Amino acid sequence: MRLFNIFKKEEHLETITVRDDEIVAMADGKLIDVREVQDEMFAQKMLGDSVAFIYDQDIVTLCAPCNGELSVLYPTGHAFGLTMNNGVEILVHIGVNTVNANGKGFTLFSKKQGDRVKAGEPIVKVNIKELKKSYEMSTMLIITNANNQVIEFIKPQQVTKSQKIIE
Repeated sequence: MRLFNIFKKEEHLETITVRDDEIVAMADGKLIDVREVQDEMFAQKMLGDSVAFIYDQDIVTLCAPCNGELSVLYPTGHAFGLTMNNGVEILVHIGVNTVNANGKGFTLFSKKQGDRVKAGEPIVKVNIKELKKSYEMSTMLIITNANNQVIEFIKPQQVTKSQKIIE
């Protein structure tokens, strides 16, 4: 019965317009200084300039923070990388040591490595409540290659999905 399908709950995909040189928040949360993360590799910015996010929701859908190519997508769902249309490379790492969860608590959407994405498109659903029983669940957004661009993040604050997070 087709009539009853209209009542099925579906993930709402809001359409947003983001310039190719903009980076936006992946979900509603708190942007924090990455030096607060309880992991030296991230806190000391060994992989590149970065910020971190704290999510209070039990389950959060993380969306693409920019327009570009999904250049890396770990099958475990704990991390993904994007190459922006301007050549800047970003790594999103969800939690500390969450690779050890072997995908438990992460649900990938239909995106695949190599796909073109627009900012705001869902990439991975994360069960924060379950994972934080075993892992520190800060989510890091790391500029692994600035491609000669000057990228300055906004100061720590509450952010909403799709809010611009660079100056």
